Amino acid sequence: MTLGLYRMVRRNSGARPELTHIVLASRDLPAGVVLAADDVKLSPWPVGTSLPGSFSKIEDVLNRPLLYPVGAKEPILERNLAVQGSGLGLSVKIPPGMRATSVRSNEVVGVAGFLYPGCHVDVLATFTLPGNADSVTQTILQDVVVLTAGEKIEPDPQGKPQTVNVVTLLLAPDDSQKLLLASTQGAIQFVLRNSTDQTKAPVTPTSLTKLVHAPEPVRQPSSSGTEAPQSSPPPPPAPVPGPGLEVIRGNSRSVEAF
Repeated sequence: MTLGLYRMVRRNSGARPELTHIVLASRDLPAGVVLAADDVKLSPWPVGTSLPGSFSKIEDVLNRPLLYPVGAKEPILERNLAVQGSGLGLSVKIPPGMRATSVRSNEVVGVAGFLYPGCHVDVLATFTLPGNADSVTQTILQDVVVLTAGEKIEPDPQGKPQTVNVVTLLLAPDDSQKLLLASTQGAIQFVLRNSTDQTKAPVTPTSLTKLVHAPEPVRQPSSSGTEAPQSSPPPPPAPVPGPGLEVIRGNSRSVEAF
């Protein structure tokens, strides 16, 4: 029985019923949320109308994950909740065939603290290939959903940024392997993207040699008025021999320089 039905029963009955209190949801709550004090409230309920599995104390439901969504002003029932500390608050958000994979990221490069549950990111890895001293940055995953940012599985209601260094992503099993392998080879960074943009662009790796360009030759005006590449300077002239004396020894001749 919802709170509205209780009020209708109360209006139709002439006598004032004896009341108790039960725990209701103070707002719409999605599956997977771990109940906090501001998620629930106590509300009067008629004693004669039993509601199996309801709670009369707020502390009995705190820190317990919701297995199913609950609407605002609906009673919180035992069948809706997982055991406290079971960790089911996150697992119920993982669709069949997908995996939740956590990875540590430098908190400075976490898009200035704007990584939050539900946002979409690309994952970049910077590492050095074996036998190559040149560092490479590669986009290894695109359009990935963030499940948790730090310990939070729900975004901040006010949209406040938060600094985190552990992020949990929703991935297919193959992508989980790619992420964990990349995290052992170098630094991981997240790039925030529009959640409505699901395109996956072709991206080639970027190395240090691509960031450093050789200077172009200086162009000089030609006789026709157009610029022409500057020619290389002529080689230095060969040394001129100094004065000498020709010496004849039998069949051989030589010049002795002074």
